[in-house]
Order: sequence, then C-alpha cells, then structure tokens
Amino acid sequence: MKEGIALFAHGSRDPEWSRPFERIAASLAEKLPAVCVGLAYLENGPSLDEILAALVARGAASIRVVPLFLGQGGHVKEDLPRLVKSAASAHQGVSVTLDKPIGEQPQVVEAIAAAIAAGR
Repeated sequence: MKEGIALFAHGSRDPEWSRPFERIAASLAEKLPAVCVGLAYLENGPSLDEILAALVARGAASIRVVPLFLGQGGHVKEDLPRLVKSAASAHQGVSVTLDKPIGEQPQVVEAIAAAIAAGR
C-alpha cells in the first residue's frame, strides 16, 4: 500500500509566497522517495481535491493531509476538515487523515525558537 502526503498551505497570488512551501515539498519528497508528496493551497493553487486526485492516480492508498500552518485558526478548524471530508468522499477506499498543524509539533516550535535565537 503506497502512502501519500498532501501538504496544505493558505496560498497567495504572489508567487514568491509559495517558494518556501515548494522547498518543503521537494525536501520531503527527497527524504521519503517511496511516498507520493503533493502541495495544495486553500487559495490560488492546486486545490486539495486536485492534489488528492493526483496522489491517488500515483497509487496512494492512504493519504495524510498536513496543514502547513503555525496554529489552529478558522481555516484549520473549519475549512480544512470540510475540504478533507469532501475530498475523501470522492476517493472511496482511500484512507485520508488530517494531521495537526505543523506549527504545533514540538520539534517545529524548537526549530523556530533556535533559528530566532541564532539570528541575534
């Protein structure tokens, strides 16, 4: 059973805004070559539906949706669960799970704090 990871970010019309997220997706795909990785946006970009369909087409039978948000605001609490439920219903037989926002992971909090402290 092939695994997929759908990274999910807010999105912006400014193309420079998405570059860090594209680097995260590329780095993750390099670190996990057996996993299908996709990057979806709430606005202006491939949608979660489009990315889940692409991951399923690449053979993913289980997909983790990872919000690239620092915390749980309205998009993560309300919009994203609705989008995940809708997308999952379009792909019967595929397990789709929603992770907590990446900013709530202790390693991420520590890495951000260390980066800020190093920049003093």
